[in-house]
Amino acid sequence: EVQLVESGGGLVQPGGSLRLTCGTSGFGFKNNDMSWARQAPGKDIEWISTINTISRATWYADPVRGRFTISRDNAKNTLYLQLNSLKTEDTAMYYCVKGGFVTTPRGQGTQVTVSS
Repeated sequence: EVQLVESGGGLVQPGGSLRLTCGTSGFGFKNNDMSWARQAPGKDIEWISTINTISRATWYADPVRGRFTISRDNAKNTLYLQLNSLKTEDTAMYYCVKGGFVTTPRGQGTQVTVSS
């Protein structure tokens, strides 16, 4: 069974930073591209970043490019997302996703709230 468990969310002021972590099990992590997605209140879920498992090439959605950084540790089966220069519009539930450029399957999510 694929398991994706996100952590690291919280309340942060505009301009602040957070580091999200996704622990995985139940599949060959090192054989899969991985992604992050988010869903803001009242909006559809959106893909925000993907990392290739071999080349470690990364891709980002326009709203987060230059502020967020995706990374992975294949030895630990763990995916990360560094969120910098956070804005109020980044407030959302953030999800770890198995696969590239997709929004499912995903974990239960971790809430990020950006507010002063």
